[in-house]
Amino acid sequence: MDVSFLGGPQPQRGVGVVAPFDFALDRELWRWVPDEVSLHLTRTPFVPVEVSLDLARLVSEHETLHEAVRALCAIAPEVVAYACTSGSFVGGVAGERAMCAAMTQAGEMPSLTTSGALLGALREIGARRIAVVTPYTKSVTDSLEEYLGEAGITVTGRAYLGLTRHIWKVPYRDVVDMARQAVVGAADALFISCTNLPTYDVIPQLEAELRMPVLSANQVTMWAALRAIGERAVGPYQALLDPAARRGPAGMAGMDHLVGPVGPVVIPSAPLVDPAPSLPLPEPEAALAGPPQGPDGDPGEGLDPAFGSGTGDGPYLDESGGAPPAM
Repeated sequence: MDVSFLGGPQPQRGVGVVAPFDFALDRELWRWVPDEVSLHLTRTPFVPVEVSLDLARLVSEHETLHEAVRALCAIAPEVVAYACTSGSFVGGVAGERAMCAAMTQAGEMPSLTTSGALLGALREIGARRIAVVTPYTKSVTDSLEEYLGEAGITVTGRAYLGLTRHIWKVPYRDVVDMARQAVVGAADALFISCTNLPTYDVIPQLEAELRMPVLSANQVTMWAALRAIGERAVGPYQALLDPAARRGPAGMAGMDHLVGPVGPVVIPSAPLVDPAPSLPLPEPEAALAGPPQGPDGDPGEGLDPAFGSGTGDGPYLDESGGAPPAM
């Protein structure tokens, strides 16, 4: 069969991504990317260190970044994004800028980081006071708050899980629980940190419930990288990506009619698991549920039993590290 009339594949624009060696969410990054753009990922070398400030420093060393960006140069992406939140905030604002400069020098192309993209996204929606959710330990969460403070952003509340590994296995339900606990005071927006924490499907659910923009590490990274080459990220019901979904400084637009006497209506997003045609769609709450548990409350296969439910001893809500009251 002669298929020469097809003319070959359509031209693709390239976005290079440098990720830590333990990054496990390649597919989530792709969900924000339009069809005409390809992602080209490379990873930093393995080091036998758990998630910590030490690891953040190791995976963001300029020599490491230089080698990763040089590897990407062979396929000539138009922009390079460093997809790691802790690795890009651990050195403060000056450290993040130096990382961008080092990557730009190595590849002679525009470069950005997740933490720098976060500041750009906060400016985009006009947010100066934010709630923060992280899977990190207290020390790493403290470092994020210091970075934000240096940039003029106030953290109004926070919750963290205290994890040092297997962050990609945390279920959406735990992210939702932390978000509800962290949003206290007059927050303009919520930020969910860590590029290894799944967030794509939970963003519209939280925006509908909390009535504020919700940003996540992978979302702002893809938003900034695609914007740098004149493309738009794809994400339904996400305020950062759709100006029509905002109202005023860091507000939500077009949501008032969705609030009835019993509270906010949850806007449906794509189901987390494609249901069989003959089966009903899951209820919104079920769509946010974590992995199945056994009769004794043991975690299902979605999480590593080595750390129980996947949430360490947290979430922790404040500087004291105290756990929240029983629900």
